[in-house]
Amino acid sequence: MTDNLRYNLPYAHPGQVIGLLGGSFDPAHEGHVHLTREALKRFGLDQVWWLVTPGNPLKSQGPAPMVQRLAHARQKMLHPRVKVTDIEAKTGTRYTAETLAALKKLYPNVRFVWLMGADNLTDFHHWDRWQWIMDNVPIGVIARPGDRVAARMSPAASIYRTSRLRGRDARALAQMPAPCWCLVNVPMVNVSSTQIRADGKW
Repeated sequence: MTDNLRYNLPYAHPGQVIGLLGGSFDPAHEGHVHLTREALKRFGLDQVWWLVTPGNPLKSQGPAPMVQRLAHARQKMLHPRVKVTDIEAKTGTRYTAETLAALKKLYPNVRFVWLMGADNLTDFHHWDRWQWIMDNVPIGVIARPGDRVAARMSPAASIYRTSRLRGRDARALAQMPAPCWCLVNVPMVNVSSTQIRADGKW
């Protein structure tokens, strides 16, 4: 990684805890905003960075142009401790494991927590190098309506059942060595990017 790249990335103080929320954000919506605000509170994070992906490897159809998605996300997510980024476009990484490995090299004195909705935990075992992710970064899972049971019964949850942190101890997640994951139940905004696109609002 070059020095020029480092200057174009978000700043974090040594010792800070940064939550990472990745996705196409096609488009960003109130559900993303709500999940982010809850993650900041529940997991004791100093910042959350949205990683707006150039394209989701698990989706066959490409998203809206990057510039459009970034601009919309920055209008939607207004919070002093949340940064909307194009880190994956800058680092040239496509898969989450690659991105995390790059960020850990770029920010050796920062602690990262990977954030996801419970629906992602259900399918997590399909992600590229998903066990490497589990073994290297604490994971904060926020349950959305109807996703809790499936998430708890998922292959990832089963294989890493002894690494689960109780929800009431969620604020300790960032200080725990990986593998460690925590699922918290919160009232969620029941909206999805897929539905917004289907309704012709994007």
